[in-house]
Amino acid sequence: MKTIRLLIAFDGTDFHGWQLQPDAPTIQGEIEKHIFTIHNRHTTLHGAGRTDAGVHATGMVAHFHSEKNLSCSAWKQALNSMLPASIRILEATEEGETFHARFSAKSKTYTYSIFNGEILLPQQRLYTVHIRLPLNFTAMEDCLPRLVGTHDFSSFESAGSRDPIVREQNGSTRTITDATIIHHDNNFHSFTITGDGFLRHMVRNIVGTLLEVGLARRTVQSFGEAIQEKKRAAAGATAPAHGLTLTKIRY
Repeated sequence: MKTIRLLIAFDGTDFHGWQLQPDAPTIQGEIEKHIFTIHNRHTTLHGAGRTDAGVHATGMVAHFHSEKNLSCSAWKQALNSMLPASIRILEATEEGETFHARFSAKSKTYTYSIFNGEILLPQQRLYTVHIRLPLNFTAMEDCLPRLVGTHDFSSFESAGSRDPIVREQNGSTRTITDATIIHHDNNFHSFTITGDGFLRHMVRNIVGTLLEVGLARRTVQSFGEAIQEKKRAAAGATAPAHGLTLTKIRY
């Protein structure tokens, strides 16, 4: 039995997130459907984590087990020939039997894309959030050091974040190793965050709170206080899903 690891990119616009759902299209469900075609039996695809409806990825990792005598390049070619153009297998590699896409992961990196100008090109509308009012990026950047380190991120955790069946020793505590805002040309900006794990909507809730700082609806001090209060009501609104992309998982 082989353990096949997949590196996956997808446009999440038309999907209800990663995780399999009985009555809605999902990334996991779409890939499992075509693995079934090759195996002629159900095969569970284990992802590195869940993504929300509308969230994209360029670096999702998943694995499954197979007794088929297929090379990794054959797996990649076969799946890409059947999958819709919105999902692509970038790499397929064989791993040891102890590898697990979720539990072997050391860190994840997400990027949130923002356009802060008057007119957003139509081609960018599904991948970038348009903020027309001027943003104070200096104030937003002053908030970032408060995120780095090990904290209880309850204020940025949406309901239903953790699976009660899975016993997690760290609760709502996560370690953020890097948080950066990058300024691109033509009013495009991206917020990048790396950590050992993320709660449900955590990145989107952080971005929503940062945007309130940038729009002068809260202060930098208030941002720090929101972390300390450990209550969802202390933080800002959840930023839209389509600006978020899972870019890298490290093992």
